[in-house]
Amino acid sequence: MKFTKRAVALVGAMIMLAPLVACGSGSSSSSSTGTTSITVWSWDSTVPLIVAAFEKANPNIKVKVTNAGTNKDEYTALNNAMSAGKGAPDIAQIEYYALPQYVIGGDLENLSSLGASSYKSFYTPGTWSSVNINGGVYALPMDSGPMALFYNKEVFDKAGITSAPTTWDEYYQDAKKIRAIGSYITSDTGDAGFFDSMTWQAGATPFATSKDGKTVTIDLTSDAGVKKWVSYWQKMISEGLIDTKTAGWSDDWNKSLGDGSIASLLTGAWMPNDLLSGAPEASGKWRVALMPTWTSGSTANSENGGSSLAVIKSSDDAKVKAAYKFVQYVTHNSAGIKTRVDAGAFPSDTKTLASSDFLDKTTLTDSNGKTNEYFGGQEYNKVLAQAASDVVTGYKFLPFEVYARNVFADDAGAAFTGKSITLSQGIAAWQANLKKYAESQGYTVK
Repeated sequence: MKFTKRAVALVGAMIMLAPLVACGSGSSSSSSTGTTSITVWSWDSTVPLIVAAFEKANPNIKVKVTNAGTNKDEYTALNNAMSAGKGAPDIAQIEYYALPQYVIGGDLENLSSLGASSYKSFYTPGTWSSVNINGGVYALPMDSGPMALFYNKEVFDKAGITSAPTTWDEYYQDAKKIRAIGSYITSDTGDAGFFDSMTWQAGATPFATSKDGKTVTIDLTSDAGVKKWVSYWQKMISEGLIDTKTAGWSDDWNKSLGDGSIASLLTGAWMPNDLLSGAPEASGKWRVALMPTWTSGSTANSENGGSSLAVIKSSDDAKVKAAYKFVQYVTHNSAGIKTRVDAGAFPSDTKTLASSDFLDKTTLTDSNGKTNEYFGGQEYNKVLAQAASDVVTGYKFLPFEVYARNVFADDAGAAFTGKSITLSQGIAAWQANLKKYAESQGYTVK
């Protein structure tokens, strides 16, 4: 889902230029009975499932969960409330890539002072790294999206491919075999989140922000990891080996996943239930494998997606403490985590990822409550748990990543048509755009 340019400009202006003072939900923090009421903004359907059990365990806290819109819509509403100085929630679901802009804006509570800094070993390296910014812990991970290769074994078998590719060279060779039988190995019409994930896996570190938040580094054109991925993906585009016309999450895309026209996906570990709901006719045909790597024997992986729960900065200590208790219950309490994982969330904690109940699963549960061996009886979570442990840390997002992702297609999208510009030229144009935008927001750009 993408921002309109007008919305992005508004978001950028509010985040980068205004000295925002965040507030709570606006309701009274306590009543005559000593009850604290908190508001949570989250589009995740599993979060409301936690409320009843939390309130039973914490009878002096009342929780209201509001869906303020998915990602971009919530961020716009959150920025508007912060700018107005009223109406912001006490807790907000914020994706990992969007978190830095709120930290640098001074809008979130540093949870280190509440004890969160001791949780490092509880979470996977990738998710823990994402909530640790400038030496503070500004949210707790609620789920994760380690990258994995989801592939249609029936199509791979038809193409004479006996096992999933383990290196990018093998993936390229397999792409040619799959194209020869009329399918594409995957699709990409110019997705910025995918680009970030793939360059991350290639070892790229194109972005950085100084601790004081005043200087940003943008190095897309000379970073070795970016250049490696861009060169490789350009070859795939130029040789017609990937579908560059079918937009992700469209009806045509789901149809192609179902009939084998698109034979694999490089995406986050949250994908299983989306495959089941989007392409149910392919049940039993798909399998899961670790991502191909650049050198044989490597295990390097990256994240794609995932969200955190952050406590919005407030002068009301009662609300902050109550909000943190709920964040802990959702993300750190075993009962809260199990409720969400059972409902389809992919965990961010190492304990769940190592549990036999999780690792031994061979079925998915559809919307009607029926079990489905979508991956042909494979214990797919064993692969996804390994993928989570293989995520390399150190990749940083821009403090205006929401804007950056929105304009990616404007600058680089034409490269996927293979007619007007190369991907390298598109990335150079994106860099120039980001530099200009950063300077307009008062940053010094390196």
